[in-house]
Amino acid sequence: MRKLMCIIVALCTLGLFVPGMVSAADPIVIGAPLATAFLYGWDAERGIKLAADEINAAGGVQVGNVKRPFKVEVIDTRDLEPGVPVSEALLGLEKLILEKKADFIVGGPVRSEAALAAMDILSRYKKVSILTTGVLTPAYQKKIADNYNKYKYCFRNTSHVGVMMPEFVSLLEDMRKSYGFKTAAIMVQDVAHARAGGEAMEKALKAKGWTVMAPKIYPTGTTDYSVGLSDAGKNGAQILFLWMDMPESTILLKQWADMKLKCIPIGFVNAAEQPGFMKASGGKGEYLIVNLVNGGNSPSKITPWTMKFVDAYKKKWGLEPEGYGTSSSYMAVYQLKDAIEKAGSTDSDKVITALENQDLMGVYGRMRFDKKSHQIIPSLDPKEGAVTGIIQWQKGKRVQIFPPKVAEGKIILPPWMK
Repeated sequence: MRKLMCIIVALCTLGLFVPGMVSAADPIVIGAPLATAFLYGWDAERGIKLAADEINAAGGVQVGNVKRPFKVEVIDTRDLEPGVPVSEALLGLEKLILEKKADFIVGGPVRSEAALAAMDILSRYKKVSILTTGVLTPAYQKKIADNYNKYKYCFRNTSHVGVMMPEFVSLLEDMRKSYGFKTAAIMVQDVAHARAGGEAMEKALKAKGWTVMAPKIYPTGTTDYSVGLSDAGKNGAQILFLWMDMPESTILLKQWADMKLKCIPIGFVNAAEQPGFMKASGGKGEYLIVNLVNGGNSPSKITPWTMKFVDAYKKKWGLEPEGYGTSSSYMAVYQLKDAIEKAGSTDSDKVITALENQDLMGVYGRMRFDKKSHQIIPSLDPKEGAVTGIIQWQKGKRVQIFPPKVAEGKIILPPWMK
């Protein structure tokens, strides 16, 4: 007993033993609920793991006097699969919290309905979460702002349709000034977010004086778009606005290119976000303009950190960042590290305060959260806020063309439109 007491006294003297103290080896567990079979799940997982690996290689997270590593636990929520109920994603989230002992949640759930329902679970367990992928609905930050005390644990570091629509309209207005465009056709997938996006774009463009054809809606899995494309051509459309997250949209672009329609396709097209899209489309996706939601999801020089991230992602995973959810998921881990270190603790309330006061230059601009809604503050200037990544496929590469302050190139029209 005397020997044991002498050992404890010696360890205490050296600062190596304090009853109840967290061991330097105890990790900070990040739970990542993601639809891993889909782009917005697997690219988020890769972004999260890349950031955690970098931080751990540099020594981990300084929590008071202790350095602790991050540990990432991923669970497949399946919430983007047809017919899978929201309840399955919620069970996955609770498993991360109760069984995997997640200290924080980063990533999803990815489907809007699942993420909104998950907010009550995060509140119940007082788990700070940073939403980074999917979930484009403005209802998320509104729910936080309307009931801050209950949902203060929820943050989102990515954009939403309330920001994306004005950005699209600004881009299209610039094109009208440059090329005299004034007529648009809209084609969307028959899912709630796409229908809402098409309706919002129709309304916004008409308010600016554009002639807009009524949106054409296509069931998921459609493989022939020739009738709708022909109608767009007959009505003189110069803009073909698309909102689709199904792989079959590649067929639409092949038909557009083969028909050589005198309109340029622009929109939110999941299949066209990935670096392998040009090969998959047989080169028929050239000139397509796509919104990647956040900057850094393709090579660009938004901040000094952007290409550092792109190069690191390519080295680790063998390809460029893959699309929406990549840069935001990577940045969330660094935002969490910064907040924990500023708080000097993993206590939820202290980390919330640190995130609310955070001002961090990141991959896609200045990262600050609105203190009331916990929504990342957007801007068209990376010195002021988080910027979008709207790219055009040019010569087989994704080239950032909007916003102007971070554009890597100018829009190129298909030769048959000139």
